[in-house]
Amino acid sequence: MAAEHLVIVGGDAAGMAAASQARRLRKPAELAITAFERSHFTSYSACGIPYWVGGEVDGPDALIARTAEEHRARDIDLRMRCEVTELDLDRGRVRTRELDHGGRESWTGFDKLVLATGARPRRPALPGIDAPGVHGVQTLDDGRALLDTLDASPGRRAVVVGAGYIGVEMAEALIHRGYQVTVLEQSAQPMSTLDPDMGALVHEAMCARGIETVRGATVTGVLTDEGGPSGPGRGGPGGRARAVTTEDAEYPADVVVLGLGVRPETTLAAAADLPLGASGGLLTDLAMRVRGHDHIWAGGDCVEVRDLVSGQLRHIALGTHANKHGQVIGTNAGGGYATFPGVVGTAVSKVCDLEIARTGLLEREARAAGLRFVTVTVEATNRAGYYPGARPMHVKMLAERRTGRLLGVQIVGREGAGKRVDIAAVALTAGMTVEQVTALDLGYAPPFSPVWDPVLVAARKAVGAVRDAGA
Repeated sequence: MAAEHLVIVGGDAAGMAAASQARRLRKPAELAITAFERSHFTSYSACGIPYWVGGEVDGPDALIARTAEEHRARDIDLRMRCEVTELDLDRGRVRTRELDHGGRESWTGFDKLVLATGARPRRPALPGIDAPGVHGVQTLDDGRALLDTLDASPGRRAVVVGAGYIGVEMAEALIHRGYQVTVLEQSAQPMSTLDPDMGALVHEAMCARGIETVRGATVTGVLTDEGGPSGPGRGGPGGRARAVTTEDAEYPADVVVLGLGVRPETTLAAAADLPLGASGGLLTDLAMRVRGHDHIWAGGDCVEVRDLVSGQLRHIALGTHANKHGQVIGTNAGGGYATFPGVVGTAVSKVCDLEIARTGLLEREARAAGLRFVTVTVEATNRAGYYPGARPMHVKMLAERRTGRLLGVQIVGREGAGKRVDIAAVALTAGMTVEQVTALDLGYAPPFSPVWDPVLVAARKAVGAVRDAGA
């Protein structure tokens, strides 16, 4: 009997995790696996790109978990620099183009298909946005292109557009490289993944580090060093970026980095009429199978997932989820059974020595879900107050008014602040109330925590707020 053929579109976290897991379950004689990746790299940590750019880690090799050769040694036919350009679901085949061989095209048939096409940086349709010197940062190829620009740049002025996770991380990386950095953020505060009161703490830390952060800035275009059809210096053909304009000002730039977030890369899926959600991400069932298609799975940054707190679908682009999706897909495609129940929206980052974390819902997300809630914010310390090196930490907690169910936690502070969010992530996943959280048996010693951990202090205050709201 001929082997079944599993074709995977996308050779990073979700795609290659699926390939590896399927191979563990079925031998090559039973299941042939072919994966297509259009870039120069496979199985890499995109989250490490800012630290590569900033010189804190070596790259790109240090960011690669498994090379193409290692995958091939495990009987996975991984074809690099090979782009899938069309899905023919009726005939069970994909059209590919070899990017390094004159664009040669061919068709490959499949019995089972995995879509792991990832996400692409948001790049608004503005004058000059595609000029040389303007960079999105999503892949290792993107990171290498940015480093090439930095190495060739005669000046040391950088503008980062957007102050989300990527924006603040890239701002820090450019500071480490000795650049004068300006961050342009349209919202009232950086880090729109936090509530504004917590984002204000991030703004203070960025300013203290010498990062000029302009809030309420609507970017209108990128000026280049050549004229163009829309006027002198506005996006001329071949002209390099020299400044970013807003409605109110012009900011000189030798390099521009876009930190506006990402959107699901589902161009192929849309053309094949596969089901997409509100964010443009693919819709799957608990087994990560594309809805309505028994032999097609999807995972990673190209899908929407269930939020376990609100019950709604969300697009969250994180490598942690992508690897789990791949494990589930590989198990199912390999003949086993596994499910991915959903997420609580946990994320952690830092800008210089300030750690930033959130899990669960923000205030606006809780309102959008129709939830009634209370909020509390406490300031505590990361260690016992008398222990050397104790630093302040702010914890914000949301709880449902009637039930006291924990809805979300945000933490901003120095050393030891960020990973404390994992306490809340577990509590959210378990559906705990804030009163139950106060009873958690957490580790204590003066070098690590006060007697009452800051998360527990916030939970105690939230218990009181819930009681007062019901009075």
